Amino acid sequence: MTDVTGTAAAAAALAGVGAGLGVAVPLGAVGVLLLEEGRRGRAAAVSAACAVAFVDAAYAALATALGSRLASTAAGWEAWARTGSAVVLTAVAVRGLLGLRRPVAAAGAAGGAGASGGPGTPGGPGASGTPGGPVRAFLRFTALTAVNPTTALYFAALVTGGGGPRGGAGGAAFVAGVLAASLLWQQVVAVVGVSVGARLSPRARRLSFCVGYGLVVFYAVRTAWPR
Repeated sequence: MTDVTGTAAAAAALAGVGAGLGVAVPLGAVGVLLLEEGRRGRAAAVSAACAVAFVDAAYAALATALGSRLASTAAGWEAWARTGSAVVLTAVAVRGLLGLRRPVAAAGAAGGAGASGGPGTPGGPGASGTPGGPVRAFLRFTALTAVNPTTALYFAALVTGGGGPRGGAGGAAFVAGVLAASLLWQQVVAVVGVSVGARLSPRARRLSFCVGYGLVVFYAVRTAWPR
């Protein structure tokens, strides 16, 4: 009995790893924002990555606990959830793009002294109008990931369709697998953001922020009006 239970838990954990990678690997709006966070600093990026993985695991836990009830409830509010998510993403992108205008004046007044990544440059603390700090990053990315209806619907559909266990030890193993896979991937994304940001000049870094926030706007439109 113990061997059977252990095998079932291992299978559920592997299913969770697959499900976690399935929701985490596609680079969506939150992934783009996580890359941007990595260009601002390692500590905040690592904290933000933990927040994304935490929400993924929380939705997986809800799906395993509630099963089909979550799927039916989420489906009834899908349109409103998509609209709310799109509004939040657009607000984040607009705020970030507007924030890129401020460091220009600050850097000019300082005679270019902010080129090392200080408060007045993209990538430094307070860049793009977004205050740094691991706690702020964790709370911000928890909210950004939580308002994304795709994650909740993904796990609800997966569990309802038999792609994951419902409750019990199997459900706990499944959630643990989701958390491990999502956390590993999000940390990879954060590290890539940190590595890329460290190699970019201030001008190139600012351009990368513009492109990144532009992608967030694109994803916001896709979220509001899916095909």
